[in-house]
Amino acid sequence: MATLFLRGSILHFLRDPGAPADPGAWEYWDDGCLKVVDGRVAALGPADAILKARGARDALHDHRGKLILPGFVDTHVHYAQVDVIASYGRQLLDWLNDYTFPVERAFADPAHARRIASLFLDTLLRHGTTTAAVYPTVHKQSVDAFFEEAQQRGMRMICGKILMDRNSPDYLRDDVAGAEADCRDLIQRWHGKGRLGYALTPRFAPTSSREQLAMAGRLYAEYPGVWMQTHLAENVDEVRWVKELFPEARSYLDVYDRHGLLGPRSVFAHCIHLDPEDRARFVASDSAMSFCPTSNLFIGSGFFDLEAARSRGVRVGLATDVGGGTSYSMLQTLAEAYKVLMTDGQRLNAWRGLWLATLGGAACLSLDDRIGNFRIGKEADCVVLDLAATPVLARRMEVARTLEERLFALMMLGDDRALSATYILGKEAFSDERPC
Repeated sequence: MATLFLRGSILHFLRDPGAPADPGAWEYWDDGCLKVVDGRVAALGPADAILKARGARDALHDHRGKLILPGFVDTHVHYAQVDVIASYGRQLLDWLNDYTFPVERAFADPAHARRIASLFLDTLLRHGTTTAAVYPTVHKQSVDAFFEEAQQRGMRMICGKILMDRNSPDYLRDDVAGAEADCRDLIQRWHGKGRLGYALTPRFAPTSSREQLAMAGRLYAEYPGVWMQTHLAENVDEVRWVKELFPEARSYLDVYDRHGLLGPRSVFAHCIHLDPEDRARFVASDSAMSFCPTSNLFIGSGFFDLEAARSRGVRVGLATDVGGGTSYSMLQTLAEAYKVLMTDGQRLNAWRGLWLATLGGAACLSLDDRIGNFRIGKEADCVVLDLAATPVLARRMEVARTLEERLFALMMLGDDRALSATYILGKEAFSDERPC
């Protein structure tokens, strides 16, 4: 058996800490140790106690002075949009037509898809993201390329061919029968293979016909282990367009509901322009929301209401939403989330922020039985963060009086420079240092 001991300051969460924070919602050891056996957490606690079980051949990676957290979980991101991040001055519908659709055309080429998938996944690892719900393109080969690269790295990833049979360029449009055949084949070949999961992925309601949405709903019911991911109520003009296209529906969410696309493994990105009845339907169906602060700001879509969701018990995860989002860093995304919520009179403390990026994201994706914290038996994905990675961070840590103050400073000032190492199933997948 392969055994690894990871030593450092260790923090993980047991549940949503809330606001104000509940101290019983997390565990922290200033000098802690994580024992990993064959890729799973075998023991956790004070270093002195855990290291007593270390054998002569067991590896020890000593990260004292740094913070060890569960790997970050990005609940909504587009791997095919690597080339459009930081594109200027468009709101949602123009963004798609001017930037996204032309770039996604290139993914008809499997070699291009593999190249971008490799760059994307390595970028996630450099930022400490170990699990993500990912959008490819309409091309079947874009899914194959992504899953092949993710499997090589041992990462837990969710992905699925985009469904889009109208209101899109001819070169990106599929049809109901062909899309169904592609989805069935991809599910059979990839879903549940290693750490990979398939997601039925209508891009958003305007680009799928009623027939295509109904087909996705049938597959969602037929394959109960698969996910469903899409966009919802991101932009005012988008919401108005959906009302014109689906006048029979009470709301944007109701369009998906009528086609059987709500449920425990359904993840809806953005969810800005919702009403109380929509939120009640999220609770009743156990569907989840992705909070995408940087893209909501960058594309000018609006502000997500975290309190309205969490106070009702809706599962919420954090998302970078690259390429509309402006950073792959979950720390930078948390900094923007804090500002978004402050603007709306809400607060995001460091505890809830880091919970959103770890266990909260895992729960959003219905993966909290496998990842998200360091409970015994869970998969050992984790990140090591240097709280003194930059001169400003280092100085802020010197004057901080409490752990909460240090964590909040990390959340506001940290970025990929704070990443010392990323581990996938207890194996080092990225490092800027040589552990002993």
